[in-house]
Amino acid sequence: MDDLDHNLGFLLHDVARLMRKRFEQNARDLGLTRSQCQVLAHLARNEGIHQGALAELLEIEPITLTRIVDRLEEAGLVERLLHHKDRRVRLLRLTKAAHPLIDDIFAIGALTRGEALHGVSEGERDRLFDVLSSMKTNLLRRLATAGERKVSHG
Repeated sequence: MDDLDHNLGFLLHDVARLMRKRFEQNARDLGLTRSQCQVLAHLARNEGIHQGALAELLEIEPITLTRIVDRLEEAGLVERLLHHKDRRVRLLRLTKAAHPLIDDIFAIGALTRGEALHGVSEGERDRLFDVLSSMKTNLLRRLATAGERKVSHG
């Protein structure tokens, strides 16, 4: 059995948790939670996305996203627009007031990554990225294959 200190899953989880915690510390002066920063950052890359798709992308429950977006809307950072074909669908867009914060959020993300990768050479960083990308591809392929088998047997 794997020693917990040498278990890849535990290590990946711990690094991700610590990076989230450090991001929160670095972002304290923004007056936003990490979840709010995450929503704003994803909206910056997916302007006009509907709430359901954003919840799926963030892997959170739609009601959780609704609460976050409610707060961001109250703060004047996000606006909800009606879909032109389906009035039940709300499309999300950043307001002008949000754009300076987006730059700060991405800068804080870069700072946090830099702190995490301190002392890691550029070659090691590239190799780490390649290995993690391969792992992601492998797992996505397996998940898709398992989903196809489930559908064909269900």
